[in-house]
Amino acid sequence: MTNVKSRADCGECRQLLSSVPLFADLPAELMAALTASATCLRAEAGELLFREGEAAEHFLLVRQGCVEMMRFTSEGEERVFHLFRDGQLIAEAAMFMPHGRYPMNARAQCDSAFYRLGRAALRKACESHPPLAMRMLESLSLRLYRQVNEVDWLTASSASQRLAAYLLGLHRRQGDNLSLPISQRQLATHLGIRPESLSRLLSDWQQAGRVRGRLRQWVVCDLPYLQQLASAATRTF
Repeated sequence: MTNVKSRADCGECRQLLSSVPLFADLPAELMAALTASATCLRAEAGELLFREGEAAEHFLLVRQGCVEMMRFTSEGEERVFHLFRDGQLIAEAAMFMPHGRYPMNARAQCDSAFYRLGRAALRKACESHPPLAMRMLESLSLRLYRQVNEVDWLTASSASQRLAAYLLGLHRRQGDNLSLPISQRQLATHLGIRPESLSRLLSDWQQAGRVRGRLRQWVVCDLPYLQQLASAATRTF
């Protein structure tokens, strides 16, 4: 990775960090302390930013690009848990883990730029400014709640329901023309189904006129069908 730092970078870092809801409207001196040692980094597509098990001394703020959070299954398959894009934080929760290690691998999906901020600075900011600590607790609690719902959904749903819910999530962000952010093999692992089962589902849906496309490019042709399949995943809160 290329390491670049300047005063201009720190100013831009503060501006970008202040656009994250977690850090919005914080005192200027607190933001200055958080970003005083910030470093601007660049990574090429496929480059690992940190590895599972490494000491978690920094969290990241995506300046430009896309970063995958992933693990390898016992069979060696890649499981992508989340994608982070411009203006999003990566691994801020890991700064508070008692074991002090990253729980996943972070990999640049494309040529990316981001800021690296220090664990010690974040912890000190939370200690000195309780409203930030409360925001952090609320954010982590909401993330835990979503993860519980996801596990519940994965264990209770069928393969077709999980695929429908995933495609609907993309549809809300992209519209009818979908571009899968990960490969079909990675998607199958993410959904907890076999790659051949995913391929067969997409083929069946194409024949039935539900979707059309190939590889990573798909078009939703029957939105009500997908909505009906995924309706069990919808919660009231």
